[in-house]
Amino acid sequence: MSNYKRFKIAGATYYFTVALANRSSALLVDQIGTLREAYSATFAEHPLECDAMVVLPDHLHAVWTLPVGDSDYSERWRKIKSRFSRAVGRIAHPTFRSYSKVKKRERGIWQRRFWEHTIRSEADYRVHVEYCWGNPVKHGLVARAADWPYSSIHREIRAGRVDASWVGADVDGDFGE
Repeated sequence: MSNYKRFKIAGATYYFTVALANRSSALLVDQIGTLREAYSATFAEHPLECDAMVVLPDHLHAVWTLPVGDSDYSERWRKIKSRFSRAVGRIAHPTFRSYSKVKKRERGIWQRRFWEHTIRSEADYRVHVEYCWGNPVKHGLVARAADWPYSSIHREIRAGRVDASWVGADVDGDFGE
């Protein structure tokens, strides 16, 4: 049993990395509609502000601001992962199921844990939002951040807050990958 304790502050802003168990899978983009449905159903029950998000083939990053009085991001991720897993069934490489996952009746699609970071300042916020947007460039999936279809950068471009030519290649870090 782990002694790991997550840092939780009600109403705070957090950065997350959530990954598939099979890091060579493209399941998240192959099943993007299913992921969107799981995400929407969860947010309908547990609202929050999604400041930034990017979905890559085998992992995703998000920056969320929770409502005042609410610090339960773990329940949101549990529901998103569970809904997605039930919907996609066993197409998600069941060979990644360890004995303990089989014993607990887990499908083995997701890594059990996720990485979270509490945002501490405006500069920290900006670094993590830009890391989300620039991650497809970092992984060599596209030349410019705006070329990746599964990113909240498009919302920011439409609103005029980010230039469509922003590349994101200078975003540095390894935030939970």
